[in-house]
Amino acid sequence: MAEKKQFSYKPGDYVVYPTHGVGKVISVEKQKIAGHLLQLFVISFDRDRMTLRVPVTKAESSGLRKLSTRKVMEDALTTLTGRARVKRSMWSRRAQEYETKINSGDPISIAEVVRDLHRNAGQPDQSFSERQIYESARDRLAGELAALEKVDVETATEKLEGLLSAAA
Repeated sequence: MAEKKQFSYKPGDYVVYPTHGVGKVISVEKQKIAGHLLQLFVISFDRDRMTLRVPVTKAESSGLRKLSTRKVMEDALTTLTGRARVKRSMWSRRAQEYETKINSGDPISIAEVVRDLHRNAGQPDQSFSERQIYESARDRLAGELAALEKVDVETATEKLEGLLSAAA
């Protein structure tokens, strides 16, 4: 029986929403909205203290996905240890590119941002906005790593910071 690709997440499943990071499906509910009965994934994002309702029919087009595979996460961690690519374009343009990569939800793109904005001791300090983007990307990557490895976010963050320091 050939079946259409169906996104089915159960309560308790961890998922990634591109612009918010890792969340946990807390329920699947039916709700009447604008006269239409919709089935919704109810997703809780602890870090942002936010609950998001995504229509089941829009899950795929919204970019909602399961956690990365271990292979994808290993590739992202390998990306962290690579050489930083710092473009010489205006900061506002680079900041926009970094935000786009973070909001893509792709762990490898997020790892590129973390790698490119990471500063080691002895390097010039980051501007406030550089630091904000760096922390946003690091926290997003750490959130998915933590869910994948079933550890807390602090442990995952330490692992990322360790890889970055070792690569320098």
